[in-house]
Amino acid sequence: MNRLFSIVLTVAMFSGLTVSAQQDKSKRVSPPAQVSQTLGKGATVTIVYSQPSLKGRKVGTDLATYGKVWRTGANEATVFEVSKDVKVEGKALPAGKYSLYTIPGEKEWTIIFNKSWDQWGTKYSESQDQLRVSVKPEKTESFKEKMMFEISKDGEVSLEWGDTEIEFEVK
Repeated sequence: MNRLFSIVLTVAMFSGLTVSAQQDKSKRVSPPAQVSQTLGKGATVTIVYSQPSLKGRKVGTDLATYGKVWRTGANEATVFEVSKDVKVEGKALPAGKYSLYTIPGEKEWTIIFNKSWDQWGTKYSESQDQLRVSVKPEKTESFKEKMMFEISKDGEVSLEWGDTEIEFEVK
């Protein structure tokens, strides 16, 4: 009986440590990041994401594969939040939280704002899409090992990774 108790106690302790380690996002290989900006008309845009690294791999072939839906980050779905109704590339996006997915391409990227935001990043469902816009990728000024987002005060959102940059406008 004591042996069974010891085994159960050991398993319980190990499980607790595993859960604790999974919840500590600062210890992940793809670290958490957040960027936020209040735009001219008072809408605040916030992006919460995890930063994958290239580690010798290439955007479009090894990661963020061209033509396939990508979670646009690592770990949980990237969350794109707007405090007020806005327009993204001229199309309406209601205030709220969205998961941000993309479909990368050599000549065009589709940016997807999906209503299911509180989820693991690979659980994409097209039926939950709120908005899709298309933009043209550009070359970055400098190579970025870790994926990163920036938001300017005038509403230009940029995603940079490797030598690829995509930008879209939020007004």
